[in-house]
Amino acid sequence: MEKLYLIYINNVGKDWKGNNLYEFLYSNEIEGIEGDEWDSMPASGRPEPPHEEFVKKVGKLTSDFKLSLVQESDTFCIWDAVDGIIALGWENIDDYDEYPETRLWFKFGEELSSVNDKLYEKDIVLDYEKTK
Repeated sequence: MEKLYLIYINNVGKDWKGNNLYEFLYSNEIEGIEGDEWDSMPASGRPEPPHEEFVKKVGKLTSDFKLSLVQESDTFCIWDAVDGIIALGWENIDDYDEYPETRLWFKFGEELSSVNDKLYEKDIVLDYEKTK
């Protein structure tokens, strides 16, 4: 079985119930991955998902928790996540009453199985709908 690696988390928005929608994009490689505006420093919402030829699988997440994403950062750029300086996405805990026992975070190049394991600990399963 071919290994797949997380290369981007796309914020789709909210569904009609107010749940947050995200797409976890995976590729079978991590070298040479890029997208439009990835060199924007800071990212500030400008970077687009990687070019379509890199995306081999997409997992959809619908949840009430919120993720902070590197492409929305006013400090970092996408290349900072690619270089391992910051995560692609992390659980936003701004509205929590107390610090969670386990906080979710996802790094560029993380294996699909690791992402699934982290989410499963919080009783969350990605819905995989696209495979190339």
